[in-house]
Amino acid sequence: MKKMHSTGIKFVILALLFALVFFGSFWVGRYDVSPLQTLRILADWLLRTLSRGRLALTQTWQVRAQAVVLNVRLPRVAAAALVGAALSTAGCAYQGMFRNPMVSPDLLGASTGAGFGAALALLLRLGYGAVTGLSFTFGLLAVLLAYLISRVSKIQMTLAMVLAGVMISSLFTSGTSFIKLVADPTDQLPAITYWLMGSLTATKARDVQFAAWPILAGLVPLWLLRWRVNLLTVSEAEARSMGVHTGRLRVVVVLCATLMTAGSVAVSGMIGWVGLVIPHFGRMIFGQDYRKLLPASSLLGAVFLMVVDDLARTVTTSEIPLGILTSFVGAPVFLYLILSGGTQREH
Repeated sequence: MKKMHSTGIKFVILALLFALVFFGSFWVGRYDVSPLQTLRILADWLLRTLSRGRLALTQTWQVRAQAVVLNVRLPRVAAAALVGAALSTAGCAYQGMFRNPMVSPDLLGASTGAGFGAALALLLRLGYGAVTGLSFTFGLLAVLLAYLISRVSKIQMTLAMVLAGVMISSLFTSGTSFIKLVADPTDQLPAITYWLMGSLTATKARDVQFAAWPILAGLVPLWLLRWRVNLLTVSEAEARSMGVHTGRLRVVVVLCATLMTAGSVAVSGMIGWVGLVIPHFGRMIFGQDYRKLLPASSLLGAVFLMVVDDLARTVTTSEIPLGILTSFVGAPVFLYLILSGGTQREH
């Protein structure tokens, strides 16, 4: 009982931290909008949305401030929270499924496939919507290919899926390198390179709407099935004795994690380390139980990426790609895990 009470307090603190960082991120930027103005603008927007325009607050703010909060900062902060939660949850689910704490969401090639799709769209000079759409499509395609190869392989399915993912990832990486080789160095190549480093600079409301559907389609089922993920860390015979078909569960986990990863990469570019590092912070606080670890990873990932995005906007005069900043955190943690035995498989 005492342990449950302690867990509840931790989640309350984590939820409060999420709320603090979420609203605090609206006050970060070169255009100054006071906290009170920001809250009134957000409250007015929420009231108008829920009442379909019938209710509104008395306007005491400038039109420019409203445009900054609603058209620039709201989509960006919401996207950072969604992408951070999605990548960390996907990484946590993969680590449980493969019983390896060193697994990340791009294990089966979703990130590299999405990167290839975006690079192809930029090479063909397609519109912004096509970049997002092709990125998402090729991310799903990469994992589908890895899964189909594992189904026809004669070796153990989980191992075959990992090996196929490595192969597919390598092929898409080579394809992206070829696209960069033939791209116009004056405009296409810089655009492709910057996109691949990960950024939320140009995020619009439509991007958040696009990403929200696949992310929530993967996040909600994983949350509902999180107690079953614990059974993936035991033997298949033990899981079957409890009435759980591990083969079907693995397919569901892969599908959910892929939807979240592809949806995230499609709008933010390739942001590494989040799905690998954040679940480990969750284990330090909540332990190995995936009933608590999955939602904790979601909240921690959202908080982490919102903070990183705030730093990207303020550290220098020109924005730093998110992939660079997450690497500064991820690489030292990765080294620590290697030195402390973090590569050992979960039991």
